[in-house]
Amino acid sequence: MAIEAENSLDKDIESGAKPSLTEGQAAFAVEGMTCASCAMRIEKGLKKLSGVQDAQVNLATERGRVVYDPVQVTVEQMVQKVDALGYKAIPLPVVNTQTVQPPVETEPPATPAIQQDARQQEEARSQRRAAELVRKRNLLLLGVGLTIPVAILNMFFMNRFAGENVLLFLLTTPVWALVGWEFHRGALKTLRHGSANMDTLISLGSTAAYLLSIVATVLPRLVGAMTFYDTAALIITLIYLGKYLEARAKGQTNEAIKKLMGLQARTAHVLRNGEEIELPVEQVQVGDELIVRPGEKIPVDGQVISGLSAVDEAMITGESIPVEKTAGDSIIGATVNQRGLLRVQATRVGADTMLANIIRMVEQAQGSKAPIQRLADKISSIFVPVVLVIASVTFIAWAITGHFTAATAAMAGGMDVAASNPWITALVAAVAVLVVACPCALGLATPTAIMVGTGKGAEQGILIKGGESLERIQAVDAVLLDKTGTITRGKPELTDVVALPDGQVDTMLRLAASAEQGSEHPLATALIEGAQARGIVLANRPENFVALAGRGLQATVEGHSVLVGSRTLLKEHGISYDSLAGQMTLVEEQGKTAMLIAIDQQAAGVVGVADTVKDSSAEAVKKLQQQGLSVWMITGDNTLTAQAIADEVGIASEHVLAEVLPEDKAHQVKRLQDKGLVVAFAGDGINDAPALVQADAGIAMGTGTDIAMEASDITLVKGNLQSIVTALSLSRATMRTIKQNLFWAFAYNVILIPTAILSPLIPFLREQAPIFAAAAMALSSVTVVSNSLRLRRFGKR
Repeated sequence: MAIEAENSLDKDIESGAKPSLTEGQAAFAVEGMTCASCAMRIEKGLKKLSGVQDAQVNLATERGRVVYDPVQVTVEQMVQKVDALGYKAIPLPVVNTQTVQPPVETEPPATPAIQQDARQQEEARSQRRAAELVRKRNLLLLGVGLTIPVAILNMFFMNRFAGENVLLFLLTTPVWALVGWEFHRGALKTLRHGSANMDTLISLGSTAAYLLSIVATVLPRLVGAMTFYDTAALIITLIYLGKYLEARAKGQTNEAIKKLMGLQARTAHVLRNGEEIELPVEQVQVGDELIVRPGEKIPVDGQVISGLSAVDEAMITGESIPVEKTAGDSIIGATVNQRGLLRVQATRVGADTMLANIIRMVEQAQGSKAPIQRLADKISSIFVPVVLVIASVTFIAWAITGHFTAATAAMAGGMDVAASNPWITALVAAVAVLVVACPCALGLATPTAIMVGTGKGAEQGILIKGGESLERIQAVDAVLLDKTGTITRGKPELTDVVALPDGQVDTMLRLAASAEQGSEHPLATALIEGAQARGIVLANRPENFVALAGRGLQATVEGHSVLVGSRTLLKEHGISYDSLAGQMTLVEEQGKTAMLIAIDQQAAGVVGVADTVKDSSAEAVKKLQQQGLSVWMITGDNTLTAQAIADEVGIASEHVLAEVLPEDKAHQVKRLQDKGLVVAFAGDGINDAPALVQADAGIAMGTGTDIAMEASDITLVKGNLQSIVTALSLSRATMRTIKQNLFWAFAYNVILIPTAILSPLIPFLREQAPIFAAAAMALSSVTVVSNSLRLRRFGKR
């Protein structure tokens, strides 16, 4: 199990506090944990160390989190503390995951060597888990092979031949000693430290039945001739079967991490000193020039220098359609180049790549705890001692009132040995209580669902920060969407071109776009790219270029005087644009930016530029509304432009918040919350970070900034509004699964512990209660994990 570093930045952002300058993060691998009470015990033990600020241990993921002050406590002291609690601790490398840092000197980012070491350690852990699963399977086969004849002998041949009990003893002893050694060892270890866990309950129950049977074999006059070898063997084998199935299922819950780690390219073709060489991907440096051939994985994040190709990004973004890439476009490491040869400059390597960040976020999410788990944790921390008390009281009560049990059995038509011997009656009931009660199902209920849910999200390009985020997201009833970059593409595009009747559209557009080559304004870029997209070849760079702030530009192109800009610009040059006034107003009423064009002192036409709506936005808004959510839009644009976009995607006018200053976005979120709404805010810019934190659930578009992603609860790698619909549905499905798991875990103990206590009064349970208890106990954990695994089918139904 791993106790990993916790990034406390989430809490710092929420509380407005600055990250601690002395805060350290530690990771350990911890061996020997068997149930939720073990995890709670390690957490409590570590938190008692001076300087440990937080410690979390997750049973299902076999991971946890520790945040500490390195001035007060060291990693070695934490290792010693875990060892003193009866578990083995192994330090692991930690990668600094914070993207927002205080303005002080911080530790350097992880080197590629650390990344390689972490990957090798993960592979080694996977191999150890596989070997452990094989060992458990072999022991299970031994247990099943010996337990079946024990059960048959007890059911059909009891007291039929001499030496039967000796044969049962010989068959049961390897099961109790070898298969059950894992439980006995754990019980002895916790006993030495004055504690108890699940192993204590299983070991006590099976050992009591085993020792009572030996006494009955050697001294039948003392306790009677009835033995419980089958009970001892079946308790061990059934519960071991449950632990084996649980281990297999838990391995499947972490498939997402394994898949993500398997995506990374192993080697890269790098140009060094004009020569192409093949290097391990860990040796690629920022600025290196890479060659990526068709069919190859792109080694690291980068920017295309030259070449034209389509890149399959499905493994990262979940987008099934390949994305066209050309010079200047960004590409993501681990995606697949499909067609052309690309020359790429590395921009992010090692721990900084998008894949590394995704893996880190998923690991942190899977190691997190949801607030709903707190009750289960509290119960787990006191569960085993309470069960030991209940079992003791059960034994004493049935020993004292044994004659009532005998009377009940006689009235039912017979006096069996168990009913006639109050001590055996009491022992069978107490053993049943010990075996049936275990906090494993409670400990697995929440983390297994979070593991599968967050992993499934990662496969679809949806990164959920953790359990607390999941719980907040599923309660959302209003979604506030930032317009630019969320609903729209965030990039102006040429949408309208109108020339006067006697003018030529292509000529006018060629001259205007050629003139704009002297400007770096986003509107100029939109005009140039729009002209080129229409197949127009632009002239050389303009002459006599003058940018006129707030009005437009003037330039000379191929001997023609060209003006591009506002009404004011043409008025200043005494040029009439009356014939274009109607067209210009029409463009502006659609929420677009209209620019007049004049050539050689004559009005020639008008062009419209707009930040266009993403293809998926209207459908996504419709689906959100169908889910019963109220959808709002917020923007700094004027009301006319905002309303035009809102109408296009289907957002009601009363849900449009226009002309909002960047610093006021968080106040608008607060205003909606004051109305009683649980608000999710989706944005992508640096100025969206305060609103993302203020919202009950912050959703960052993955195409945006790192700061926005850090402040959010969900990051959408695709930057697609459809992903918001999927994310909300996934969070609700995950929380629904958690609640189902907790219900069955609580109901299981609430129903079966009293049943075990009263088992002497139930005819078919009088002698076999411990066996039924072992089967039920094993089934409970497997049921919880299997229910969580159903989330793997999310999106397929």
